[in-house]
Amino acid sequence: MGNEKLCVKPVRSGHELEEFIRMPWRIYKNDPFWVPPLHLERRMHLSKKNPYFAHANCRFWLAFVGDEVVGRISAQVDSLYLDRYQDATGFWGMLEAVDDPEIFQALFHTVEQWLAKMGMKRALGPFNLSINHECGLLIKGFDSPPSMMMGHAPRYYSSAIETLGYKKAKDLIAYSIKKEDGIVQKIQQILGAKKDTVQTRRLEKRMLERELDTIFAIFNDAWSQNWGFVPFTKEEYMDVGRTMSLLARPEFIRIAEIQEEPAGFMVVLPNLNEVISDLDGRLLPFGWARLFWRIRFHSFRTGRILLMGVRRKYQDSLIGAAVSLCLIRDVMKEVLNSSMSELELSWILEDNVAMRRIIEALGAEPYKIYRIYERGLGHW
Repeated sequence: MGNEKLCVKPVRSGHELEEFIRMPWRIYKNDPFWVPPLHLERRMHLSKKNPYFAHANCRFWLAFVGDEVVGRISAQVDSLYLDRYQDATGFWGMLEAVDDPEIFQALFHTVEQWLAKMGMKRALGPFNLSINHECGLLIKGFDSPPSMMMGHAPRYYSSAIETLGYKKAKDLIAYSIKKEDGIVQKIQQILGAKKDTVQTRRLEKRMLERELDTIFAIFNDAWSQNWGFVPFTKEEYMDVGRTMSLLARPEFIRIAEIQEEPAGFMVVLPNLNEVISDLDGRLLPFGWARLFWRIRFHSFRTGRILLMGVRRKYQDSLIGAAVSLCLIRDVMKEVLNSSMSELELSWILEDNVAMRRIIEALGAEPYKIYRIYERGLGHW
Protein backbone atom coordinates (compact mmCIF):
# COMPACT_ATOMS: atom_id res chain seq x y z
CA MET A 1 0.00 0.00 0.00
CA GLY A 2 3.02 2.25 0.06
CA ASN A 3 2.89 5.24 2.37
CA GLU A 4 -0.79 6.01 1.84
CA LYS A 5 -3.09 5.38 4.78
CA LEU A 6 -5.74 2.66 4.80
CA CYS A 7 -9.10 3.71 6.22
CA VAL A 8 -12.64 2.32 6.28
CA LYS A 9 -15.52 4.78 5.91
CA PRO A 10 -19.29 4.29 6.14
CA VAL A 11 -21.35 4.78 3.00
CA ARG A 12 -23.36 7.95 3.56
CA SER A 13 -24.04 9.50 0.15
CA GLY A 14 -25.42 8.46 -3.21
CA HIS A 15 -21.98 8.87 -4.73
CA GLU A 16 -20.47 6.54 -2.12
CA LEU A 17 -23.23 3.99 -2.76
CA GLU A 18 -22.29 4.10 -6.45
CA GLU A 19 -18.66 3.43 -5.46
CA PHE A 20 -19.87 0.52 -3.32
CA ILE A 21 -21.86 -0.98 -6.21
CA ARG A 22 -19.01 -0.53 -8.72
CA MET A 23 -16.32 -2.15 -6.55
CA PRO A 24 -16.67 -5.66 -8.10
CA TRP A 25 -15.71 -4.32 -11.54
CA ARG A 26 -12.21 -3.73 -10.20
CA ILE A 27 -11.90 -7.15 -8.57
CA TYR A 28 -13.16 -9.21 -11.52
CA LYS A 29 -12.02 -7.19 -14.54
CA ASN A 30 -9.71 -10.01 -15.65
CA ASP A 31 -11.92 -12.92 -14.56
CA PRO A 32 -13.55 -14.55 -17.62
CA PHE A 33 -16.17 -16.31 -15.48
CA TRP A 34 -17.56 -13.28 -13.64
CA VAL A 35 -20.93 -11.95 -14.81
CA PRO A 36 -21.42 -8.21 -14.13
CA PRO A 37 -24.67 -7.67 -12.20
CA LEU A 38 -27.23 -5.21 -13.49
CA HIS A 39 -26.33 -1.89 -11.90
CA LEU A 40 -29.96 -0.77 -11.52
CA GLU A 41 -30.93 -4.06 -9.87
CA ARG A 42 -28.08 -3.67 -7.36
CA ARG A 43 -29.21 -0.13 -6.55
CA MET A 44 -32.75 -1.37 -5.92
CA HIS A 45 -31.46 -4.28 -3.82
CA LEU A 46 -29.56 -1.88 -1.55
CA SER A 47 -32.32 0.74 -1.40
CA LYS A 48 -35.22 1.07 1.02
CA LYS A 49 -37.45 -0.29 -1.76
CA ASN A 50 -36.13 -3.72 -0.80
CA PRO A 51 -38.71 -5.05 1.71
CA TYR A 52 -35.90 -6.78 3.62
CA PHE A 53 -35.03 -3.44 5.21
CA ALA A 54 -38.41 -3.35 6.97
CA HIS A 55 -37.01 -5.90 9.47
CA ALA A 56 -33.23 -5.40 9.22
CA ASN A 57 -30.71 -2.77 10.29
CA CYS A 58 -27.78 -2.56 7.85
CA ARG A 59 -24.56 -0.63 7.38
CA PHE A 60 -22.22 -0.44 4.39
CA TRP A 61 -18.53 0.51 4.37
CA LEU A 62 -15.83 1.25 1.81
CA ALA A 63 -12.11 0.76 2.36
CA PHE A 64 -9.80 3.41 0.90
CA VAL A 65 -6.08 3.72 0.35
CA GLY A 66 -5.74 7.41 -0.29
CA ASP A 67 -8.55 8.21 -2.71
CA GLU A 68 -8.67 4.71 -4.18
CA VAL A 69 -11.47 2.31 -3.22
CA VAL A 70 -9.90 -1.05 -2.37
CA GLY A 71 -12.68 -2.92 -0.58
CA ARG A 72 -16.26 -3.00 0.65
CA ILE A 73 -18.37 -4.89 3.19
CA SER A 74 -21.79 -4.79 4.84
CA ALA A 75 -23.22 -5.76 8.22
CA GLN A 76 -26.81 -6.70 8.99
CA VAL A 77 -28.88 -7.26 12.13
CA ASP A 78 -32.16 -8.96 11.21
CA SER A 79 -34.98 -8.70 13.76
CA LEU A 80 -36.90 -11.61 12.19
CA TYR A 81 -33.86 -13.84 12.61
CA LEU A 82 -33.28 -12.70 16.21
CA ASP A 83 -36.95 -13.18 17.14
CA ARG A 84 -36.74 -16.74 15.84
CA TYR A 85 -33.37 -17.88 17.21
CA GLN A 86 -32.56 -15.59 20.16
CA ASP A 87 -28.85 -16.26 19.63
CA ALA A 88 -27.40 -12.74 19.19
CA THR A 89 -26.13 -13.48 15.67
CA GLY A 90 -25.38 -10.68 13.24
CA PHE A 91 -24.44 -10.99 9.60
CA TRP A 92 -21.90 -9.67 7.15
CA GLY A 93 -21.78 -9.72 3.37
CA MET A 94 -21.27 -7.81 0.11
CA LEU A 95 -17.55 -8.50 0.56
CA GLU A 96 -15.14 -7.47 -2.17
CA ALA A 97 -11.49 -6.53 -1.64
CA VAL A 98 -8.13 -6.53 -3.37
CA ASP A 99 -5.65 -9.19 -2.30
CA ASP A 100 -4.18 -7.57 0.82
CA PRO A 101 -4.56 -9.03 4.34
CA GLU A 102 -4.54 -5.55 5.93
CA ILE A 103 -7.62 -4.58 3.93
CA PHE A 104 -9.53 -7.71 4.96
CA GLN A 105 -8.53 -7.15 8.58
CA ALA A 106 -9.68 -3.53 8.51
CA LEU A 107 -13.03 -4.39 6.90
CA PHE A 108 -13.84 -7.22 9.32
CA HIS A 109 -12.63 -5.21 12.32
CA THR A 110 -15.15 -2.52 11.37
CA VAL A 111 -17.99 -5.00 10.89
CA GLU A 112 -17.28 -6.85 14.14
CA GLN A 113 -17.11 -3.64 16.16
CA TRP A 114 -20.47 -2.48 14.81
CA LEU A 115 -22.14 -5.87 15.37
CA ALA A 116 -20.78 -6.00 18.92
CA LYS A 117 -22.16 -2.51 19.62
CA MET A 118 -25.51 -3.79 18.37
CA GLY A 119 -25.36 -6.52 21.04
CA MET A 120 -24.36 -9.37 18.74
CA LYS A 121 -22.12 -12.20 19.97
CA ARG A 122 -21.55 -14.03 16.69
CA ALA A 123 -20.81 -12.93 13.11
CA LEU A 124 -22.10 -15.13 10.27
CA GLY A 125 -21.65 -14.67 6.55
CA PRO A 126 -21.48 -13.87 3.74
CA PHE A 127 -25.12 -12.96 3.15
CA ASN A 128 -25.98 -10.46 0.44
CA LEU A 129 -28.12 -9.52 2.38
CA SER A 130 -29.94 -12.49 3.93
CA ILE A 131 -30.24 -16.24 3.61
CA ASN A 132 -33.13 -15.56 1.22
CA HIS A 133 -30.79 -13.63 -1.07
CA GLU A 134 -27.40 -14.57 -2.51
CA CYS A 135 -25.32 -16.22 0.20
CA GLY A 136 -22.17 -18.21 0.78
CA LEU A 137 -18.60 -17.76 -0.42
CA LEU A 138 -17.52 -19.79 -3.44
CA ILE A 139 -14.81 -22.23 -2.36
CA LYS A 140 -15.07 -24.80 -5.18
CA GLY A 141 -16.06 -24.42 -8.84
CA PHE A 142 -14.13 -21.34 -9.91
CA ASP A 143 -13.78 -22.48 -13.52
CA SER A 144 -17.33 -21.77 -14.71
CA PRO A 145 -19.70 -18.80 -14.54
CA PRO A 146 -22.21 -18.66 -11.69
CA SER A 147 -25.87 -19.23 -12.33
CA MET A 148 -28.27 -16.36 -11.74
CA MET A 149 -28.46 -15.13 -8.14
CA MET A 150 -25.44 -17.23 -7.18
CA GLY A 151 -22.06 -15.82 -6.24
CA HIS A 152 -18.59 -15.81 -7.69
CA ALA A 153 -15.35 -15.02 -5.83
CA PRO A 154 -11.57 -14.93 -6.23
CA ARG A 155 -9.71 -17.92 -4.82
CA TYR A 156 -7.90 -15.81 -2.20
CA TYR A 157 -11.07 -14.75 -0.33
CA SER A 158 -11.44 -17.98 1.66
CA SER A 159 -7.89 -18.00 3.00
CA ALA A 160 -8.06 -14.29 3.82
CA ILE A 161 -11.24 -14.84 5.84
CA GLU A 162 -9.95 -17.96 7.59
CA THR A 163 -6.75 -16.15 8.56
CA LEU A 164 -8.96 -13.79 10.58
CA GLY A 165 -10.29 -16.67 12.68
CA TYR A 166 -13.48 -17.50 10.79
CA LYS A 167 -14.50 -21.16 10.69
CA LYS A 168 -16.92 -23.11 8.57
CA ALA A 169 -20.50 -22.93 9.77
CA LYS A 170 -22.19 -24.68 6.84
CA ASP A 171 -21.55 -25.56 3.21
CA LEU A 172 -24.13 -25.03 0.47
CA ILE A 173 -23.91 -27.23 -2.61
CA ALA A 174 -24.85 -26.43 -6.20
CA TYR A 175 -25.64 -29.48 -8.32
CA SER A 176 -25.67 -29.75 -12.10
CA ILE A 177 -27.98 -32.13 -13.92
CA LYS A 178 -27.80 -32.68 -17.67
CA LYS A 179 -30.81 -33.09 -19.91
CA GLU A 180 -31.16 -36.68 -21.03
CA ASP A 181 -34.03 -38.58 -22.59
CA GLY A 182 -34.02 -41.38 -20.01
CA ILE A 183 -34.40 -39.30 -16.85
CA VAL A 184 -38.21 -39.21 -16.88
CA GLN A 185 -38.35 -42.99 -17.29
CA LYS A 186 -35.81 -43.40 -14.50
CA ILE A 187 -37.99 -41.36 -12.15
CA GLN A 188 -41.07 -43.37 -13.13
CA GLN A 189 -39.24 -46.58 -12.23
CA ILE A 190 -38.20 -45.18 -8.84
CA LEU A 191 -41.73 -43.95 -8.12
CA GLY A 192 -43.38 -47.29 -8.86
CA ALA A 193 -46.93 -47.36 -7.50
CA LYS A 194 -46.54 -43.89 -5.95
CA LYS A 195 -46.52 -42.21 -9.37
CA ASP A 196 -50.31 -41.77 -9.40
CA THR A 197 -50.60 -40.50 -5.82
CA VAL A 198 -49.13 -37.08 -6.58
CA GLN A 199 -50.28 -34.73 -9.31
CA THR A 200 -48.50 -31.58 -10.41
CA ARG A 201 -49.83 -28.58 -12.28
CA ARG A 202 -48.34 -25.45 -13.75
CA LEU A 203 -48.69 -22.00 -12.23
CA GLU A 204 -51.86 -20.12 -13.17
CA LYS A 205 -50.43 -16.73 -14.09
CA ARG A 206 -53.82 -15.00 -14.15
CA MET A 207 -54.13 -15.86 -10.44
CA LEU A 208 -50.57 -14.81 -9.60
CA GLU A 209 -51.09 -13.46 -6.07
CA ARG A 210 -53.10 -16.51 -5.01
CA GLU A 211 -50.49 -18.83 -6.51
CA LEU A 212 -47.66 -16.96 -4.78
CA ASP A 213 -49.53 -17.23 -1.48
CA THR A 214 -49.68 -21.00 -2.02
CA ILE A 215 -46.03 -21.36 -3.04
CA PHE A 216 -44.60 -19.34 -0.18
CA ALA A 217 -46.91 -20.87 2.42
CA ILE A 218 -45.40 -24.21 1.38
CA PHE A 219 -41.89 -22.71 1.38
CA ASN A 220 -42.17 -21.20 4.85
CA ASP A 221 -43.53 -24.50 6.16
CA ALA A 222 -41.11 -26.76 4.25
CA TRP A 223 -37.97 -24.84 5.19
CA SER A 224 -38.99 -23.91 8.74
CA GLN A 225 -36.68 -26.45 10.40
CA ASN A 226 -33.74 -25.84 8.06
CA TRP A 227 -30.51 -24.34 9.32
CA GLY A 228 -30.63 -20.54 9.36
CA PHE A 229 -34.17 -20.32 7.98
CA VAL A 230 -35.86 -16.92 8.04
CA PRO A 231 -39.41 -16.78 6.65
CA PHE A 232 -40.30 -14.59 3.71
CA THR A 233 -42.68 -11.79 4.60
CA LYS A 234 -45.65 -11.18 2.30
CA GLU A 235 -43.94 -8.06 0.95
CA GLU A 236 -40.75 -10.00 0.25
CA TYR A 237 -42.35 -12.87 -1.58
CA MET A 238 -44.54 -10.58 -3.66
CA ASP A 239 -41.35 -8.75 -4.65
CA VAL A 240 -39.73 -12.09 -5.62
CA GLY A 241 -42.92 -13.07 -7.42
CA ARG A 242 -42.85 -10.01 -9.65
CA THR A 243 -39.36 -10.98 -10.77
CA MET A 244 -40.39 -14.59 -11.34
CA SER A 245 -43.39 -13.52 -13.40
CA LEU A 246 -41.12 -11.58 -15.76
CA LEU A 247 -38.62 -14.41 -16.22
CA ALA A 248 -40.45 -17.69 -15.76
CA ARG A 249 -42.65 -19.63 -18.11
CA PRO A 250 -45.71 -21.04 -16.25
CA GLU A 251 -44.81 -24.62 -17.15
CA PHE A 252 -41.53 -24.23 -15.25
CA ILE A 253 -43.30 -23.36 -12.01
CA ARG A 254 -44.99 -26.50 -10.73
CA ILE A 255 -47.25 -27.06 -7.73
CA ALA A 256 -47.65 -30.64 -6.48
CA GLU A 257 -50.96 -31.73 -4.99
CA ILE A 258 -52.14 -34.73 -3.01
CA GLN A 259 -55.90 -35.14 -3.18
CA GLU A 260 -56.07 -31.53 -4.45
CA GLU A 261 -54.16 -30.19 -1.42
CA PRO A 262 -50.92 -28.30 -2.24
CA ALA A 263 -48.03 -30.45 -1.01
CA GLY A 264 -44.92 -29.08 -2.73
CA PHE A 265 -43.63 -26.80 -5.44
CA MET A 266 -40.67 -26.16 -7.72
CA VAL A 267 -39.56 -23.01 -9.51
CA VAL A 268 -37.18 -23.18 -12.49
CA LEU A 269 -35.92 -19.95 -14.04
CA PRO A 270 -33.88 -19.54 -17.19
CA ASN A 271 -30.34 -18.54 -16.34
CA LEU A 272 -30.52 -14.76 -16.79
CA ASN A 273 -26.73 -14.56 -16.62
CA GLU A 274 -26.64 -15.90 -20.19
CA VAL A 275 -28.24 -12.72 -21.52
CA ILE A 276 -26.72 -10.03 -19.27
CA SER A 277 -23.05 -11.00 -19.39
CA ASP A 278 -22.23 -8.57 -22.22
CA LEU A 279 -24.24 -5.61 -20.89
CA ASP A 280 -21.49 -4.73 -18.38
CA GLY A 281 -24.22 -3.93 -15.85
CA ARG A 282 -25.76 -1.16 -18.00
CA LEU A 283 -29.37 -1.05 -19.14
CA LEU A 284 -29.35 2.43 -20.67
CA PRO A 285 -29.95 3.69 -23.28
CA PHE A 286 -31.04 0.46 -25.04
CA GLY A 287 -30.38 -2.20 -22.43
CA TRP A 288 -33.97 -2.64 -21.20
CA ALA A 289 -35.31 -3.26 -24.69
CA ARG A 290 -32.41 -5.58 -25.50
CA LEU A 291 -32.84 -7.44 -22.19
CA PHE A 292 -36.59 -8.02 -22.57
CA TRP A 293 -36.11 -9.11 -26.19
CA ARG A 294 -33.46 -11.60 -25.10
CA ILE A 295 -35.56 -12.96 -22.24
CA ARG A 296 -38.40 -13.58 -24.66
CA PHE A 297 -36.50 -14.94 -27.65
CA HIS A 298 -33.15 -16.22 -26.37
CA SER A 299 -32.66 -19.98 -26.53
CA PHE A 300 -31.45 -20.51 -22.99
CA ARG A 301 -28.92 -23.30 -22.60
CA THR A 302 -29.08 -23.42 -18.80
CA GLY A 303 -31.61 -22.88 -16.05
CA ARG A 304 -31.69 -22.92 -12.28
CA ILE A 305 -34.06 -24.68 -9.89
CA LEU A 306 -34.34 -21.63 -7.70
CA LEU A 307 -36.88 -22.75 -5.12
CA MET A 308 -38.31 -26.08 -4.07
CA GLY A 309 -40.20 -27.27 -1.04
CA VAL A 310 -42.28 -30.16 0.32
CA ARG A 311 -44.64 -29.65 3.26
CA ARG A 312 -43.15 -30.79 6.56
CA LYS A 313 -45.84 -33.38 7.21
CA TYR A 314 -44.66 -35.29 4.12
CA GLN A 315 -40.93 -34.93 4.71
CA ASP A 316 -38.87 -37.98 5.71
CA SER A 317 -41.50 -40.26 4.19
CA LEU A 318 -42.00 -42.16 0.95
CA ILE A 319 -44.82 -39.83 -0.07
CA GLY A 320 -42.55 -36.83 0.50
CA ALA A 321 -39.91 -38.38 -1.74
CA ALA A 322 -42.63 -39.01 -4.32
CA VAL A 323 -43.60 -35.33 -4.24
CA SER A 324 -40.00 -34.31 -4.93
CA LEU A 325 -39.60 -36.86 -7.70
CA CYS A 326 -42.89 -35.95 -9.38
CA LEU A 327 -41.92 -32.29 -9.41
CA ILE A 328 -38.50 -33.10 -10.91
CA ARG A 329 -40.11 -35.48 -13.42
CA ASP A 330 -42.66 -32.99 -14.70
CA VAL A 331 -40.18 -30.13 -14.85
CA MET A 332 -37.75 -32.35 -16.77
CA LYS A 333 -40.52 -33.16 -19.26
CA GLU A 334 -40.70 -29.44 -20.00
CA VAL A 335 -36.91 -29.15 -20.11
CA LEU A 336 -36.77 -31.94 -22.70
CA ASN A 337 -39.01 -29.82 -24.94
CA SER A 338 -36.94 -26.68 -24.41
CA SER A 339 -33.55 -25.38 -25.52
CA MET A 340 -32.10 -26.00 -22.03
CA SER A 341 -29.49 -28.74 -21.79
CA GLU A 342 -28.48 -28.31 -18.15
CA LEU A 343 -30.10 -27.30 -14.86
CA GLU A 344 -28.45 -26.11 -11.68
CA LEU A 345 -30.10 -27.29 -8.45
CA SER A 346 -29.03 -24.78 -5.84
CA TRP A 347 -28.47 -24.40 -3.19
CA ILE A 348 -28.76 -27.54 -1.06
CA LEU A 349 -27.50 -27.79 2.51
CA GLU A 350 -24.63 -30.23 2.87
CA ASP A 351 -26.53 -32.16 5.55
CA ASN A 352 -29.79 -32.42 3.57
CA VAL A 353 -28.94 -36.06 2.98
CA ALA A 354 -32.40 -37.15 1.82
CA MET A 355 -32.60 -34.61 -1.01
CA ARG A 356 -28.98 -35.16 -2.00
CA ARG A 357 -29.59 -38.90 -2.33
CA ILE A 358 -32.64 -38.33 -4.53
CA ILE A 359 -30.95 -36.01 -7.00
CA GLU A 360 -27.65 -37.90 -7.06
CA ALA A 361 -29.62 -41.05 -7.95
CA LEU A 362 -30.86 -39.12 -11.00
CA GLY A 363 -27.33 -38.30 -12.12
CA ALA A 364 -26.90 -34.82 -10.63
CA GLU A 365 -23.32 -33.91 -9.73
CA PRO A 366 -22.05 -31.32 -7.22
CA TYR A 367 -20.02 -28.76 -9.13
CA LYS A 368 -19.85 -25.69 -6.88
CA ILE A 369 -19.62 -25.31 -3.11
CA TYR A 370 -20.40 -22.14 -1.19
CA ARG A 371 -19.34 -21.73 2.44
CA ILE A 372 -20.93 -19.81 5.32
CA TYR A 373 -18.37 -18.71 7.92
CA GLU A 374 -18.81 -17.85 11.60
CA ARG A 375 -16.81 -16.26 14.36
CA GLY A 376 -17.59 -15.38 17.96
CA LEU A 377 -17.47 -11.72 18.98
CA GLY A 378 -16.63 -12.20 22.64
CA HIS A 379 -13.29 -10.42 22.15
CA TRP A 380 -15.13 -7.13 21.82
